[in-house]
Amino acid sequence: MQILQLKQAIVLSLAGLAIAHPGVHEPSSFTEVSKRAFLNNAHRSLSQCAGQLKRNGVLERAASRRAALFETYKKRSLGLRDTEQVVNTSHHSSLQVTPNTPESELFSKDPVCVLAPEGEVGPFWVKGELIRHDVSDGEPGVPLFMDGQFIDINTCQPIQDLYWDVWNCNATGVYSGVQSSMNGNGNDSSNLDKTFLRGIQKTDSDGVAGFKTVFPGHYSGRATHVHVIAHVGAQVLTNNTLTGGHIPHIGQLFFDQDLISQVEATYPYNTNTVSITENADDHVVQVETEDSNSDPFFEYALLGDSIADGVFGWITLGVNVTASHDTSATWAATLTSSGGVTNDDSSSGAEISICPDGGRVILFSTSLGAFSMVTPNYLLYTASKGAIEQMTRVLAKDLGQRKITVNTIAPRPVGTDAYFVGKTEQLVQMQTGEIANIVAFIARDESLWVNGQTVRINGGMTVG
Repeated sequence: MQILQLKQAIVLSLAGLAIAHPGVHEPSSFTEVSKRAFLNNAHRSLSQCAGQLKRNGVLERAASRRAALFETYKKRSLGLRDTEQVVNTSHHSSLQVTPNTPESELFSKDPVCVLAPEGEVGPFWVKGELIRHDVSDGEPGVPLFMDGQFIDINTCQPIQDLYWDVWNCNATGVYSGVQSSMNGNGNDSSNLDKTFLRGIQKTDSDGVAGFKTVFPGHYSGRATHVHVIAHVGAQVLTNNTLTGGHIPHIGQLFFDQDLISQVEATYPYNTNTVSITENADDHVVQVETEDSNSDPFFEYALLGDSIADGVFGWITLGVNVTASHDTSATWAATLTSSGGVTNDDSSSGAEISICPDGGRVILFSTSLGAFSMVTPNYLLYTASKGAIEQMTRVLAKDLGQRKITVNTIAPRPVGTDAYFVGKTEQLVQMQTGEIANIVAFIARDESLWVNGQTVRINGGMTVG
């Protein structure tokens, strides 16, 4: 059969179904409703902290620190982008900024992002990363200096000795530390030993930590982002890695779309031919920001005359340190003294089919589930196929923003050798070639408007 050669078609059965990293939701114990309730309540709590933080001098020290960092890294002071709205809006400041505007004025405004209680860790977290400030490791791209301040939403105090764990893909959309068909060259085992754009930093008495890194690129189905895990109560081992403690937050941080466009126009970002997913179309941004007060976007200033001179980004993060999401922090690999070691229990290490933007996902069910006669001894079989049909509807909505269609084909019994085993009475059987014709149609561009459907091909078997 030539079906496997059809453009961008993925044919999946229940046993073989694998969800790829790009654009897919990670499992979470929190519903979207509970996340939004948390964000709204936490934002109100944190808003009440402003007076206390000001009295304690935390805000003033934050402004002075960021001004000093900006002065250290800048080549010429340029205009600040200040967050006014979350998605699909330019992040320009209301200040009248000139090259002579004092940094103390630029950095005096300090918007706060209240983090959702449990975001998406993604499939490429690596345990055992080193505690270090410079994580760039010689990677090409736009320099990025990140400055984060963590505030306890329950006490209004800076969180001292929190360990900020960050990682992001490189300029062409590849993560270090993992070997996976979802991530660059899946046959490159040497990538397991690489550590670029990954690291951990401890917050100081003002709850502050920072990194020198490289602005992330993009890959299919996701907006440009930086992954974040917060560790509380951890200890440092002699090899400069962490042990113990708990994880009160897992999440992701984002950048202004205008800034991303500037970066993507430069080399080597512009060598990536994968379509860019914008913030407004990213499912993580939508969950974080819809009907909530969360604003998981970096404030930023450019460090020179061009974007190539670098970006200074900062954000203040409100965290509930009493929460623990250790069980949700699944890791793809562990960095050891001998190099990276794949976590065999992680799906990211497996060979997983990736559906590109504009692709087709085709699942298989059965018409027996809708047959007017109850079929004996088929309870588990028909129940599992019913699950596939429900998955079809959900995935069609989740992947629709990437122009990926998801449909299920539900034929009548097919005349294969396995079907005839142990049966004395047979229905008129379909042949595999007849099913292939339907698959071929759904996989073609002409089927664009067929989405989220269970296509029953049974010659009227389920009528009446």
